[in-house]
Amino acid sequence: MEHVAIFCSKDTAAYGFGDDHPFGPDRQDAFLAEFKARGLDRDVLMLPAHPANRLDVELFHGGDYLDFLRDRCARDGGYLDMGDTPALSHIPAAAHAVVGAALRAAEMLVEGSLAAAFLPIGGLHHAGRDHAAGFCALSDIGVVIEKLRSHYGLKRILYVDIDAHHGDGVFYAYEDDPDVWIVDTHQEAATLYPGTGHAHERGTGEAEGTKLNLPLPAGADSAAFRAAWAEAAPFMEKAAPDFIIFQCGADSVAGDPITQLAFEPADHGFAARELMALAAKHCPGRILGLGGGGYNRANLAAAWNEVVAAMLAASRKAAAAG
Repeated sequence: MEHVAIFCSKDTAAYGFGDDHPFGPDRQDAFLAEFKARGLDRDVLMLPAHPANRLDVELFHGGDYLDFLRDRCARDGGYLDMGDTPALSHIPAAAHAVVGAALRAAEMLVEGSLAAAFLPIGGLHHAGRDHAAGFCALSDIGVVIEKLRSHYGLKRILYVDIDAHHGDGVFYAYEDDPDVWIVDTHQEAATLYPGTGHAHERGTGEAEGTKLNLPLPAGADSAAFRAAWAEAAPFMEKAAPDFIIFQCGADSVAGDPITQLAFEPADHGFAARELMALAAKHCPGRILGLGGGGYNRANLAAAWNEVVAAMLAASRKAAAAG
């Protein structure tokens, strides 16, 4: 179980909206260039995955929405939402590839054949059960959560999101679910899309107290992030998860073109180390990292490779300890 794996392919790379769009098809290649420059390709498995089938995707998304996605994108123009997510003909297949990669990674993690896994193109946290939003056509996160519970019988899922944007598609899908614990650090609602994720939102009904939103002001730096993490640490320990999903959007790093946080790539590595330690205590080998946002190519390459390097170092340490 000492192996760390990267799941990517030309099909996952295709999830993007054109060369002139912030979420362009070059993001995976930017990550992989740095990945190989650091020599991580010598130690980390690189694995492909098949696209998700409709039955799996329907674990989270409604059939009517999937029909809409297919038909709207077949026109190859316009938007899937109010103007953020282009309806391009290749998007349904590419989105299914992303979900399929996440499902395969989760399967291998649950089976115990990996210590950790990372998907550079994944973490599509704005898509809801019945709609696209914020560059996200399907929710790989939601589908994985539902698969983990329905197929593998896992109960407690911890979802941690350090993307600059609030993960509204995940949060509101599970706002009333007491078995999905959420920690979400993000730029505060008043200054950034989607305008949600207030600190007082801590879950509803039986799920009250299982959600932790930690909004940060524009310009919040590494020190602010580490302070937020220290606040979240006892909450995450209390969650005692059976599986951890880590959305490590790099748009929270200073210099992103569409956000205003000022984290450092090292913060992403720090969070990965912390979550690997938490996983070792509660759910060894069950941590899935997802790239999420990030529109400065140098930033995403650096931050995501910090995550992979941290996963690799922790897995080696665990293997050496026996």
